[in-house]
Amino acid sequence: MDKEKPLPEYPRPQLERDSYINLNGLWDYAIYNKEQKFEGYQGKILVPFSPESVLSGVNKVLQPDEVLYYKTTFTLPKDFVKDEVILHFGAVDYHSKVFVNGELVAENKGGYFPFSANIKNVLKDGENELFVKVVDPSDTSYQSKGKQKLKRGNIFYTPQSGIWQTVWLESVKTNYIKSLKILPDIDNNVVSIKLLSDEEFKDVKINILLDGKNIASANGRKNEFIIQIEDPKLWSPETPFLYQLEIDADGDKVKSYFGMRKFSMARDDSGFLRCYLNNKPYFHNGLLDQGYWSDGLYTPPSDEAMIYDIELTKKMGFNMLRKHIKVEPLRWYYHCDRLGVLVWQDFVNGGTYAHNLIISGMSLFGIKIKDDKYSLLGRGDLEGREEYYVDAFRTIETLYNVVSLAVWVPFNESWGQFDALKSVEFIKQYDTSRLIDHASGWHDQGGGDFDSKHIYFRPVRYAPKKEKNDRIYALTEFGGYSIKIENHVFNLKKSFGYKKYKDLKSFENAIIKLYEKEIIPLIPRGLSATVYTQISDVEDEINGLVTYDRKVVKLDIDKMRKVNEKLKL
Repeated sequence: MDKEKPLPEYPRPQLERDSYINLNGLWDYAIYNKEQKFEGYQGKILVPFSPESVLSGVNKVLQPDEVLYYKTTFTLPKDFVKDEVILHFGAVDYHSKVFVNGELVAENKGGYFPFSANIKNVLKDGENELFVKVVDPSDTSYQSKGKQKLKRGNIFYTPQSGIWQTVWLESVKTNYIKSLKILPDIDNNVVSIKLLSDEEFKDVKINILLDGKNIASANGRKNEFIIQIEDPKLWSPETPFLYQLEIDADGDKVKSYFGMRKFSMARDDSGFLRCYLNNKPYFHNGLLDQGYWSDGLYTPPSDEAMIYDIELTKKMGFNMLRKHIKVEPLRWYYHCDRLGVLVWQDFVNGGTYAHNLIISGMSLFGIKIKDDKYSLLGRGDLEGREEYYVDAFRTIETLYNVVSLAVWVPFNESWGQFDALKSVEFIKQYDTSRLIDHASGWHDQGGGDFDSKHIYFRPVRYAPKKEKNDRIYALTEFGGYSIKIENHVFNLKKSFGYKKYKDLKSFENAIIKLYEKEIIPLIPRGLSATVYTQISDVEDEINGLVTYDRKVVKLDIDKMRKVNEKLKL
């Protein structure tokens, strides 16, 4: 990691311009109680790492009654400024106000989504000051928070606050491409491309390339195009072909990419409903991925750190990652697209934690709670339920063009679940190209595309009856086998795991046996997707296949791959 300029790579590969200034680096910071008067900065923080992380240089948890202040300065090259200058934040947790040269330019609520502001009118010649003010109630309020908890421990982790993704500038024309919506259609060999802008463009030119060679073009005075792709190369984890996209819209030049692929469900020859990829049955064989790093927490220390996890997943023979109640930086999804790993994307859970023993116990005995009991499930706040839909929309809009994203997961277990059937309909308003696991694990409401089970404390034996198989059967969490690796643990005193082992050989044998004896035999009986818990240790959790610091892989990669070769349809 370059401590002067961490994470320098272009942060938005899905819509790339040649205009780019990265503002990551050492900023001034201060943390004061909300009642205190600001009395100056207290030190330096390495942006984009949250103050709770080691890499930030602060290593302090922001409390709900505190305010986090940031300041930096920047000077723009004279040849940088076009018509407008856009300031981008990849993500800031949770409620932020952004000022440039003393003027409020942006205010954002929601800790997982990009936002931006046009700052052209407040810029000065020479040095400009950027000031950011952040508050974060963490788990004391209803907002989306994932596994963040002020009193971390067991399955809950250190909270995150403030800037945790790249901050950057770009210069654009007055009417520019704000986003793209790309939808491949392999049944008709076409791709639909929609340019979103304030005004319709007068002259648009589009080139589609494969391996650097132009294979299709279109032009016109419009913002929507349907382009024929002759003899398309289909995207899959085994063949992750990506088409490059070059667009010139009235002089606004951008690059993007897409894959020709289709996610669907259908019955196979034996009569079971299955996940289909490109009109063929395809087994989704995945790992749970919390998206935490030992030194950066929510923020990967480098691009290579993200790539390592994805490549390790593939080397072990898995073809999918379930991104667990977190939205990653856009480069993570880009690497899944180009390397070939399916993504199941959880929406980030909100509400208050309602994990009491009664609810947990009911789930163990297969008792399902009707999810209109808002207070019981930690969703008593109307404001929180309304904000869920705002965040759901932002999740879909942010990740719509991700090639590898196969499944939306709006709710996990009882964590802030409410009205899951309505959530399915909400998602379908904006995206019908992916499958939906409406309630992963516990409180199934009978909707969505999956009969989704979490099984930890008992043998995996459940299989659907063919005549009642009206949804895809998926084992969306299981395993969680654990072993503590000395000198590679976060908490020396406490650890969490569902089944603990004392030596690596026993750990490896147990996982292989679990797959050979319990998982693989269920595939011909209807099992179509699995998610093993989990890719890496996280804080107290020692149930990863690799340690939290990513230094020790706990099993033989080749042996795991050979087992996974049997998980096919």
